Amino acid sequence: MAPSLPANPSLERFRRDARRLQRAVRANDPTALAEVSRHHPAGAPADPAAFALTAAQHVVARQVGFSSWPRLRAYLRTADELRRDPTVTVDDDPVARFPALACLTYSQGDGPARWAAAGEVLRTHPDLPARSLAAAAVVGDPDAVRRHLEDRPAGVAAETGPFGWTALFHVAASRVPQRDPIATARVLLDAGADPNAGYLWQGLPTPFTVLTPCFGEGEAGPGRQPRHPAGEELASLLLARGADPNDAQTLYDRMFGRDDGHLRILLPAGLGRGDGGPWQRRLGEALETPEDMVQRQVDWAREHGFTERLALLASYGFTEGRPTGSPSPWRRGSTMPPIAAAATPEGVRMVAAAGGDVDARIDGHTLLHHAAWIGDVELVEALLECGADPDARDDEHGSTPLNWAEHGQAETTAAILRLRSRT
Repeated sequence: MAPSLPANPSLERFRRDARRLQRAVRANDPTALAEVSRHHPAGAPADPAAFALTAAQHVVARQVGFSSWPRLRAYLRTADELRRDPTVTVDDDPVARFPALACLTYSQGDGPARWAAAGEVLRTHPDLPARSLAAAAVVGDPDAVRRHLEDRPAGVAAETGPFGWTALFHVAASRVPQRDPIATARVLLDAGADPNAGYLWQGLPTPFTVLTPCFGEGEAGPGRQPRHPAGEELASLLLARGADPNDAQTLYDRMFGRDDGHLRILLPAGLGRGDGGPWQRRLGEALETPEDMVQRQVDWAREHGFTERLALLASYGFTEGRPTGSPSPWRRGSTMPPIAAAATPEGVRMVAAAGGDVDARIDGHTLLHHAAWIGDVELVEALLECGADPDARDDEHGSTPLNWAEHGQAETTAAILRLRSRT
């Protein structure tokens, strides 16, 4: 089971939780007793008044997905070393401000406006690549990077820039125009850069490795967190130089849309196999095993009607057979509407032909909202063709699919919806 931790987790916070649980159990609180019964191997204590702090710590660790308190404590020590927070405010020093604005931070601040602001900083301070290895990596200037390494060879492994990333990570995370990112990456790799470098975003247990920003996307949508323009070539180079293909964050970021380009690169490189590489060794049970990572992809594809993805995974031995026909058999017993399993235009048309509601709510929004957000033109067109309401409003924000597309910087689907929206 993948751990479920709060952002920036701390040992002191969990110690407080354990003491609070101990007091509640000793007071015979029924909710606390139920938690102990659920998570402690011995079940609810026969004598709540004697409930030990060590037992409470064990329950707290189990609640967040760890097998024991020592395992949770060991993870938190590791996380303290690897934790980075790219959402922090950076001062006005252009040496720090430029890479902070130019790179994906995987926060809601990502997007074209941020990268345009980075461009303004660079135009005002064109000497930044000569002054800073991080800036030279961001603009993908192999000559400038080579000069920095000649002056300071240790810089290839140094944590630099405003977020404490390696130079190679800056190459992959950059979203401003680059001179030659592939040549720049080669210079760094030839000098000894670690292709498995990365960090734990706010201390959470799924690492963001150099591969992650190559493939891009994420919760803010592909319009705000796009793939690196040379991401597939850059990822292939990293894999050839020893990057472990079991990149859990990439799998998460890219699983919401239909495109399987990332899997077509990672699967031949060994995704789902091996020991998980250096990150598995660092994080232990806090990180899913390669097998579990891919099984999650199989389950998601089955649940959402990604038939081509299932076939691709099956070709590498990660699922049996190839689903055909209506997506509904994959969701027997599910309370979700059939349209929730229609992630392809063909699936939408099948649901509509069977009389299914194409505007049914999925976690408070329609499939058209989601398709608009991720910029899936064909899926948006299929939904509209089948009668989806372009003016439906989501339950949380009261926003239309057009609003979602515009907020996600998905201009292709926004343009279609502007022609169909009545509000």
